[in-house]
Amino acid sequence: MTTPSVTAALPVVLAGARGHGRWHLANLRRLQGLGRVRLAGICELEPLSTQELADSGFGADSGSGGHEPPEQSDDFAALLASTGARAAVICTPIQTHTELALTAAARGVHLLLEKPPAATWADYARMAEGVRQAGVACQVGFQSFGSHALPAIRELVRIGAIGNVTGIGAAGAWVRDDAYYRRAPWAGRRRLGATDVVDGVLTNPLAHAVATALELACGGGAEDVASIEAELFRANDIEADDTSSVRITTTGGLPVTVAVTLCAEQAGEPYVLVHGERGRITFWYKQDRVLLQRAGHGPEETVHGRTDLLENLADHLEHGTPLLVPPVRTGAFMRVVEAVRTAPEPVPLPAGAWEARHEGPGGGAVGGGPGGGPRRVVPGIDALVAAGAESLSLFSELGAPWARVSEGATP
Repeated sequence: MTTPSVTAALPVVLAGARGHGRWHLANLRRLQGLGRVRLAGICELEPLSTQELADSGFGADSGSGGHEPPEQSDDFAALLASTGARAAVICTPIQTHTELALTAAARGVHLLLEKPPAATWADYARMAEGVRQAGVACQVGFQSFGSHALPAIRELVRIGAIGNVTGIGAAGAWVRDDAYYRRAPWAGRRRLGATDVVDGVLTNPLAHAVATALELACGGGAEDVASIEAELFRANDIEADDTSSVRITTTGGLPVTVAVTLCAEQAGEPYVLVHGERGRITFWYKQDRVLLQRAGHGPEETVHGRTDLLENLADHLEHGTPLLVPPVRTGAFMRVVEAVRTAPEPVPLPAGAWEARHEGPGGGAVGGGPGGGPRRVVPGIDALVAAGAESLSLFSELGAPWARVSEGATP
């Protein structure tokens, strides 16, 4: 097998190389080693230091396949021009996504755009139309859509393994300490001045739970959403929600209920639960793990592979391989983002509904987030989140003493 030449590698600019951007740096390093991409530039307000570049494998002495260290600039448009980038990875604050995406599209640069694709429905629609008119490819960063478990689950449903699907639930119980909300000015905010941010648990940290459930329910199309009921709460001293449930009803009448928290007693793996008349399918989407339980059979567990989204974008540009997450497949998710954005402010939980904990270093965070510092915990929330996915019920319907009747928002 012939290794692709350096000249064949896709030149990429990464916007946002710290925080979650470090994951993209590592992935770019992997794909550069395979000859699929070349990290041509890094856009950051403060350039990465020599040590940061060395730690990421892109320093002058890092042995990065003969490539020079990437060019750095805080001017995204200028960096795209000077590097001749054909693709850009945008991993910047939510409220910057649309303008940066349109900047790249105007220059014919293809995109891997981190989730959520935008903070508002209007910005999402503007971005999607802009990339369409420019004729560039745009992949939205819902990594779970690359899991080979998704087509496997669809096939199980198609052959009637669990009978007719009656609903889809999702649950996520994560740990985030106080420092998580101090890491950036936009963290935990609904807006900055007049600019929408919508950095809540449903729309950002556990957005994959929402989007993956909707993908299995209706293929993620905005037109498939009939109504949305959202219950937004916060235990932390923030603007946005950290403990929430939402029920989306599709135009086909299928209920999709998601219950999530960042105030878990113990951090757990998030999952999507497909309910059927004769069984159910559990999908732990970060692990690509599927459990089939059905009448008359023992439990069957399988673990699946995953296609990387940047690699899929490169395959799309080189071979015409269909994109896994084009913007149209995130429309239903963006309807939820808009419902959360326009809903009443999240309800602060009363002091008796949460408690402060400090578990020491390594306090059990799941999903790459902070853990171990002081944090707020909602006693009983782990069981409540699981019950929401199991019964397709909102927190208020489960009898949570701090929950109120839901405020509906219909797109």
